[in-house]
Amino acid sequence: MRSLLSGLYIITDKKLIKRENFLSTVESALKGGANILQLREKGTEPEELLILGKKLLDLTQKYGVPLIINDNPQIAVEIGADGVHIGENDPDIKTARKILGGEKIIGVSCYNRIDRGVKAINDGADYIVFGTPYFTPTKPEREPTPIETLMEARNKFSDIPIFAIGGINETNAEEIINTGVDGIAVITGIFGSPDPEKSARVLSSLFKHC
Repeated sequence: MRSLLSGLYIITDKKLIKRENFLSTVESALKGGANILQLREKGTEPEELLILGKKLLDLTQKYGVPLIINDNPQIAVEIGADGVHIGENDPDIKTARKILGGEKIIGVSCYNRIDRGVKAINDGADYIVFGTPYFTPTKPEREPTPIETLMEARNKFSDIPIFAIGGINETNAEEIINTGVDGIAVITGIFGSPDPEKSARVLSSLFKHC
C-alpha cells in the first residue's frame, strides 16, 4: 500500500457529505481516480466511526486504495484500516506505531514547519503533509504556507512522499503539483463539488501531465 502514496488524496468531511449519501459520494470520487481516502469525521462518536469506517474499507478494497483514519490509531486498528494520519495534538508517531504495528501507514501533518517534517521522518512517518497554500474553510485560522516552503520540503525530503493540503482545487492544483510534491490532499475541492467524480477525474489527471 505504501507504493500508492501519491496522486489525489481525498479526505471526508461530514459538513460537506450528507450522511444518507455518504458511501455513494465517496465512491464517486474513487471512481474519478482518487488514490487515497482518509476518514476524517471530527466530533463523530467512536461507535459510529467504526461502522462507517468498516463500510468505507469495503469500498477502498474494491478500488485498491488505502484507507487512512484521522487522529485515532486505535480506531484504525479496530476498523482494519491501512493506516492513520496524525496531527500535532494526536498520539505521537512512536505511540501510533506500537498500536498499529510495523506494516501500517502513518502520515503526519507538518503544517508549514520544515522542522516538524525532519522529526516526523526521524520518528518513522510514511508520508508527510504541508499546508495550507491557499485559504480553506476547513482550517480558516491556519497560517498560509508559501509555495516556496513546499519546494523547500521537496528538495530536503527526497525519500518520502510529500502531500500539500489546503484550498487546492481545479484552478490552482497544477501550481502545487509543479512544486514537485507527490500528491495533493483535497477536501472541499472534491466533496464541496456538485460532481465529485468529475472533480476527482480532473485533479487526478493532472499527475499524468505534470
